[in-house]
Amino acid sequence: MAHLKTSIVEVKAEENYLAHALVIYIAKVENDPDYKAYRQGRMIRQVVKTLLETTGFDLSNGAGILELVRFQEHFRQYKRVVYRCMSCEDIMFEGRVDSPKRLNILYDVVERHYHVIAKLRKAMAKKNVFKGCSKACKRDVEYVCAQTCSDCMVSPPCAFAEFRIPCDD
Repeated sequence: MAHLKTSIVEVKAEENYLAHALVIYIAKVENDPDYKAYRQGRMIRQVVKTLLETTGFDLSNGAGILELVRFQEHFRQYKRVVYRCMSCEDIMFEGRVDSPKRLNILYDVVERHYHVIAKLRKAMAKKNVFKGCSKACKRDVEYVCAQTCSDCMVSPPCAFAEFRIPCDD
């Protein structure tokens, strides 16, 4: 499905799939001018090589949960969520950091390959995907996320004191 959906960036690498996916997604989040080239598989090899040398990570045997945890510890400014299939409920890995910068990645179990989910709602064919818990629904009235403010639906929830404080938004 990765090559059929425009909301998923197919990683065009023959090795170090996870590192390629992370470089592409970080370029997208940070509005890097080289994002389009990285998407197309151009100019990315040296960036991935530098990333692996800098971190000291070895992905020659592939990348699993251990490597996901290590990358999450190294890049704490981004929350990684890795989906095993095209369903919000099938999360393989979710980083335990509190960051608004979220990197959604699709893991292809058959090919043992990682791809970038550029637009989560479109990729999952859902109207709403709640960032707090990664659950999805077709209509926003069907589900209330426990990780959102009950008034303004911002995630993480607004802080409450003994009395109710209206949200800024």
